Amino acid sequence: MSKADLRERIWDHLDTEGIARFPFPPHGRIPNFANASDAADRLADTDAWQAADTLKCNPDAPQLPVRRQALRDGKTIYMAVPRLSEDKPFLRLAPDEIDDIDDATTVSGSAKHGVPVDPEAMPHIDLIVAGSVAVDEDGNRVGKGEGFSDLEFAVLRGFDRVDTDTTVATSVHDSQVVDDEIEPDRHDVPLDLVVTPTGAIETNAVADRPDGLYWDDIAAEKIEEIPVLQRLQPE
Repeated sequence: MSKADLRERIWDHLDTEGIARFPFPPHGRIPNFANASDAADRLADTDAWQAADTLKCNPDAPQLPVRRQALRDGKTIYMAVPRLSEDKPFLRLAPDEIDDIDDATTVSGSAKHGVPVDPEAMPHIDLIVAGSVAVDEDGNRVGKGEGFSDLEFAVLRGFDRVDTDTTVATSVHDSQVVDDEIEPDRHDVPLDLVVTPTGAIETNAVADRPDGLYWDDIAAEKIEEIPVLQRLQPE
């Protein structure tokens, strides 16, 4: 099954089975799901979470409980600005800089409370939390199809802010963990950890992590739209 077909199957399932939560419809996005806060609790119980001081987290609705838990646990979050379109393409949400955690961890609130930062000013990232549409137990992941999660990893790899020691996790509904064989592309970042409302899976990831940006895979138009790519592009 192609990634596109798998996305549609999962989106349809979450919708028709009443698993999806606001925003609706789940199609075309990282879908929110019932009991997402329970999945966040599962993540907070893991050794990877306990050891992490800094996180990069996606801005989507199902990971809202993750972001709130991180700040309450004293962890600093970095979130990418939409489409990496700014000269400083990440926002820092630090617990000692935030007065209203509930507001700051929303999409609109992060833009208001977050501090724009350059990748060179960021510390090493201990834990990445990515949003997913579907995953398998081998650590392969399907996002919503725009590729920005993997691109953000590659950008941070280019600045030596992530490496092989950075744990990559996702939180999904149990029904988003599929038996289908997901064939990864070379720029896909494998997952180390999958948490659901009912449990945590340490994956059998065998795919290699991208060691940087694969320029042949990036359209010239995208490079023109993303300042940080222009900085990293080889001369």
